[in-house]
Amino acid sequence: MTHTPLLSALLLAGCAALALPAGAAEATGCAAKRERLEAQLEEAKSQGNRDRQAGLEKALGKVVDHCDDASLHKTREEKVLEAEHEVRTREAELEKALKKGDPAKIDKRKTKLAEAREELRQAQEALQR
Repeated sequence: MTHTPLLSALLLAGCAALALPAGAAEATGCAAKRERLEAQLEEAKSQGNRDRQAGLEKALGKVVDHCDDASLHKTREEKVLEAEHEVRTREAELEKALKKGDPAKIDKRKTKLAEAREELRQAQEALQR
């Protein structure tokens, strides 16, 4: 039968999906940081990258020893607030450039505003992890 590998793969994928608990949620906070570092560590081990492995082991040790969800959340909230402030600043700079009418400055300010908005998006995303 020529479809056997495809059927086997589909069956295996289905079994893997059923193995997850119904209410399994993605890890957040320090647990998520640990999971990401552990996954990267396994990848570094499988690739034989000893330098990266050593760095990841050190980082994982710091997370295990020092990370607590409350302080991590507070730090991430502060980054969101800083990013929001940066967006407001960049919006004001763009408004000034628009009033002056200098096309070069307008383009530069639009670029800076787009960068600030992207940083805000990333900070908000990190806050949800």
